[in-house]
Amino acid sequence: MLRKVVMLAVITAVVAAAALWVITIPATILAGYAMTTQLFGVKPYAPGILLVTTVVLSLAALVATVLPARKAATLEPIRALRTE
Repeated sequence: MLRKVVMLAVITAVVAAAALWVITIPATILAGYAMTTQLFGVKPYAPGILLVTTVVLSLAALVATVLPARKAATLEPIRALRTE
């Protein structure tokens, strides 16, 4: 049961992160091109930096999903509802 709850949370987080990647990565590149017209010596985008930040933020999102999901999966539903 614990494994199913955690996997459900992880799958939901991965789908949400993928949807955000589709929006934010092109927006970041477009913002970089916009900055090149305003600032001298600024590159439109750096693929290495974009990759590193995507990986780091994705790992942070994964940890922020898994830890609460594991804790929630170990609680008894009746006890959790009583404390509400």
